[in-house]
Amino acid sequence: MSDESEVECFHFSRDKKLLTADHYKNVFAKAQRFGNHSFTVLVRKNELDHPRLGMAISKKNAKRAVDRNRIKRIFRESFRINQHKLPSVDIIAMSKPSALKLDNLEMRNQIDRQWHFIRKKFASLETE
Repeated sequence: MSDESEVECFHFSRDKKLLTADHYKNVFAKAQRFGNHSFTVLVRKNELDHPRLGMAISKKNAKRAVDRNRIKRIFRESFRINQHKLPSVDIIAMSKPSALKLDNLEMRNQIDRQWHFIRKKFASLETE
């Protein structure tokens, strides 16, 4: 059996979340923007050794709570699985109205593409 420190943990624990208004303000103040026709992702380097995720899914873009919750659930799940591949950044995920037209698989594919762009753009952070 392998040592527990060698095993990647796929939990989405409290330390992997943006929790306070100050955390969000910090990202909104000076973020790099990634996006497509359904999602916008704001990213800013953090001083931690892991990425953190926050979500701002507005009622303006997804009127029904069930739709907002579906978007958040899929973002969380994708982040949980990809967190070990991401650099140490703070991420705020936002949706656009067109996201509601996507099925879960297509939504997941688009989110995964955003993680790819983040890894590519912030690859130099890993070596510093």
